Amino acid sequence: MKKLIILLLAGALLYSCTPQDRPTAFTDSRDGKVYKMVTIGEQTWMAENLAYLTGVVGPATVSNTEPYYYVYGYDGTDVSAAKATTNYQTYGVLYNWRAALTACPDGWHLPSDAEWKQLEIYLATNGYNYDGTIGSEDEFEARTKIGKSLATDSGWDSSDVEGAVGNTDYPAYRNKSGFSALPGGYLSSSGRFREVGFYGAWWNSTEHSGYAWYRVLYFNSSAVDRYDNTKGNGFSVRCLRDE
Repeated sequence: MKKLIILLLAGALLYSCTPQDRPTAFTDSRDGKVYKMVTIGEQTWMAENLAYLTGVVGPATVSNTEPYYYVYGYDGTDVSAAKATTNYQTYGVLYNWRAALTACPDGWHLPSDAEWKQLEIYLATNGYNYDGTIGSEDEFEARTKIGKSLATDSGWDSSDVEGAVGNTDYPAYRNKSGFSALPGGYLSSSGRFREVGFYGAWWNSTEHSGYAWYRVLYFNSSAVDRYDNTKGNGFSVRCLRDE
C-alpha cells in the first residue's frame, strides 16, 4: 500500500509541474529509440517524426486497407537497410493511414483532427504568428500564420514569400513552438515518393467521407493546411501523449 501511495504521488507531481519542468525526452520501449518531446499549451507532442519500423515495402506496394510502412526513396524490404538511409535517420517513417493508426507507442496516440485544431488555435492565440500578431480562435483563420513557428529552422527549400516556412525572415519565430516539423515529403497513392525538402504531411486519426484528414506545411507558405485524402498515401506521424 505504501508503495502504491508513493507511485500515485509521483504521478501527481509530474502532472502538476509546469511545462518547463516536464520530461523532454521519451524512450520507445519497442526499439529503444529516444524521441524529443515538447509541451505546447496542455498538449505534449513528440518533437520528431515517428520512426518505428517493423517492416518496410517499396513505393509500388500501396493499399487503402492493409497497413504499410515506407522510407522515403527506399525500394526494398530489408528493415536494416532502410534504417541505414539518411532519409530514415532524418525524417523517420512514412505510414499509410492504416499503419499510422496503430504506430504510436503505449501512452501515445495518433492525434485526431480536433487535437490538431487545439494545437493550431493555441499557437495562433498565444503569440506564435510569424509577425507577432494575435490570431483568431476561428479554426480556419488560426492556421494562416503559424507554419514558421512549427517548422524546423533549417532543411526546407528557400522561399521569398513573407512569413513562409522556407523564408529566413522573422528569425525569432522560426520553430518558436519547438515542434520541429520536417519536410519529409510523402508517398503518393500512385506509388511515387515526392516533395522531400519542400513539403511535410502528417496524418491524423479522423476519417472524412471515406478519406482521412491530414496536415501539411509547404516551404513557400506561412500556413498549416488541412486536407483529406485517400488512406493509401504515405505520410509522416507525430504522436501525441495520452493525458
